[in-house]
Amino acid sequence: MAQKHTRRTVLQRIGATGFAATTLALAGCSSQASSDGESGSESGSGGTETTEESSSGGGESSGAAQTDTVGMTENLGFDPKVIEVPVGTTVTFDNTSSIGHSVTAYEDKIPDGATYFATGGFDSEQAAIDAYPEEGNLEAGETYEHTFETKGTYEYYCIPHEMNGMVGTVKVV
Repeated sequence: MAQKHTRRTVLQRIGATGFAATTLALAGCSSQASSDGESGSESGSGGTETTEESSSGGGESSGAAQTDTVGMTENLGFDPKVIEVPVGTTVTFDNTSSIGHSVTAYEDKIPDGATYFATGGFDSEQAAIDAYPEEGNLEAGETYEHTFETKGTYEYYCIPHEMNGMVGTVKVV
């Protein structure tokens, strides 16, 4: 028996194909935007190298980039998302996108005794949240630096884009 092709079945098939093609096209755009974010960094320092660590003690360090520069991208993300640095390293957060971002530590997700950090120089997470965006907003092309003096894991986020998954981690060894 021959299958009857109705307008509905044709549109359903075209729609599924169109969705798959659009998804592939957008995935390609994502990759390009990420590459553009990296090429936009002009710091010229050796700290922009982002090699993956794969052979250091245990699985805990695996996947952390060895760099002291983190980009804040158009794609509402920190790039790289996870970095690993030695104690005493100053990390530069560079807003390579055209929109404002923040760097705000989760107060309960930094090591005991560590100095709290947030763009705007706030002493607490709540103070950073309360003042944003009048204070603590990094405009396009601006940078923020923090020196990590205490060993441990630090988790942070962008106040306006946390819900979009703009979170990051610094592992200090």
